[in-house]
Amino acid sequence: MTLRALSLPPTDTEIDDWIAVLAAVQAADLPQGPPPARTEVAGRLRVTPARGRAALWTADGGAGVAALLLFTDEANAHTAFLDVLAVRPDARRRGLGRALWEQVRAELLAHGRTSVSTLVDLGGPGQVFAESLGFENVLPMAWYEQDLTRQQPAAGTSADASVRAAAEVPVPVAPGYELRAWHGLVPDDWAAPLATAHGAMEDAPMGDIDEKIEPWTPQRLHAAHRLILDRGGEITTAAAVTPRGEVAAYTELVLPDPAGPRALQYDTVVAPAHRGHGLGRAVKLHMLELARHRYPALRRIATTVADENTPMRAVNESLGYRLDRPAAYYQLSL
Repeated sequence: MTLRALSLPPTDTEIDDWIAVLAAVQAADLPQGPPPARTEVAGRLRVTPARGRAALWTADGGAGVAALLLFTDEANAHTAFLDVLAVRPDARRRGLGRALWEQVRAELLAHGRTSVSTLVDLGGPGQVFAESLGFENVLPMAWYEQDLTRQQPAAGTSADASVRAAAEVPVPVAPGYELRAWHGLVPDDWAAPLATAHGAMEDAPMGDIDEKIEPWTPQRLHAAHRLILDRGGEITTAAAVTPRGEVAAYTELVLPDPAGPRALQYDTVVAPAHRGHGLGRAVKLHMLELARHRYPALRRIATTVADENTPMRAVNESLGYRLDRPAAYYQLSL
């Protein structure tokens, strides 16, 4: 058994080998999902977030892979995120996964980390392996998906019909608010209000995740959006704004591979002072309208919601999102 640390950034051949592992794992463990897109995987391997340092390993010539993100911001210098630990199905039960984990664990301890978290799909080999290592479920959640190709019922018969109608006519919004949207980096004059609105994420369910939320600033906002663009993706922000220049609510849609059929709905936030006006639903409908016109090849939009976030689950269900699979943040104290 041989383990090898990859130099950063990895070569095209190393990226192709990495994708082959992910594709084989997905075909076995999550066959209903789309295959990994090269643009997305290559972007994540080549461009590390400004607030972290990546470490990558392969096992037995590409039979298994692992990717660790060591946070470098002061508030989270004690923790890390295990982004990937995967072994090809035909190479399992030979100790490769355990060997990769021991390499990850050594890296964590060498850098003084006291915890590590990871996102796990429940009910499969990933959960079994994580629990065998001592990881614990600290935030139950689920993946929800909206199928944009589904045949819509006649108007007025369901929430799905209202979604279709919203894609064809202007989305209504409560009096005193206006819907805006920005593709790519948010303009400088809206970066500060949007950063303030991001701060409202602090009251979102976080379970027992051992990670501190950094204060949002215009600089941090632009860095987060620029990371998506640098990785080859695209981002659109839809917002409800006030005449005073506040961002009362927003949602973000990310296409890790702009040519692909799948998008991710990132944060959807309504500032506390503006709740109760249907703004979360309005910005999501506005985003759906924009996405259908800008990305005709888009077929599915996926998002995660914590199980305890009942209000957002209700909004998503009314817009046509359906449960795809349960997941959870798992965490291990070292």
